[in-house]
Amino acid sequence: MSTIAERAAAAAGRTDDSTVADHAPAPTYTPAPLQDPDIPEPGPDGPEQVPVWVAWSRVMGEVRGVSKGNWYGKANTSGSYQFRGVDSALNAFGPACRLHGVLVLPIRTETAYRDVKTSGGKPSRECTATVTYRIIGPTGDSIEVQSAGESMDSADKGTAKALSTALRSLLFLGGLVPTNDADPDASNVERGEAPVRSAVQYLDEICNPHTSAGRLRQIHYELGSTRQLGALVTNEVGEEEQIGAMVVRIGKERAAGGGA
Repeated sequence: MSTIAERAAAAAGRTDDSTVADHAPAPTYTPAPLQDPDIPEPGPDGPEQVPVWVAWSRVMGEVRGVSKGNWYGKANTSGSYQFRGVDSALNAFGPACRLHGVLVLPIRTETAYRDVKTSGGKPSRECTATVTYRIIGPTGDSIEVQSAGESMDSADKGTAKALSTALRSLLFLGGLVPTNDADPDASNVERGEAPVRSAVQYLDEICNPHTSAGRLRQIHYELGSTRQLGALVTNEVGEEEQIGAMVVRIGKERAAGGGA
């Protein structure tokens, strides 16, 4: 039986994206209850005061594996599959980090965005996030590591998804947790053709003082790949300038001013 939203959408001659994507029923996500990892809490004296690399290796010793419990799609049906979400990673690593006095804190995040389309032609937004984490041990010493995450979302959750993926990858890869997953080359996802973004559409992002130097470099690459580096635009002071030269100039100004 169709829902009220679906009937209303049908009566209006449109498709409700909250229930249908690319003219097909949206797969459901079935979370599994989180299981107790059976890791004790720190004793009254707290964790042993050891260097961070020793503490992290002990965390790795506590987390020997994380089972797949979540389902994408209806369980045990064609097209559905099981996976380990970020909650499963946190459920395993959180108690282990508390036991050995380890903190895992994000200290720097760099994101990039791109307008894309699904293979069915639906507009979407791709987000790539590179996150630098500081792993702090019980004595206060630390190591820094990086992890990246990518997502594609048609609403406003792309950044959160990319950050969650980056954290999950850090914990599983940095913790050397076996996943028994298929090799990444064993599957392929088809993207639709992304719409070409005009030079003028980059102006607000280029002039925004919060746009990172890394993002400016990516914008320069995107403009070059679409042969728009020589396009004339009105710059931030009202003068006509080639957009490629404008990106380079602003990037150098921000680098000289200590920007990331």
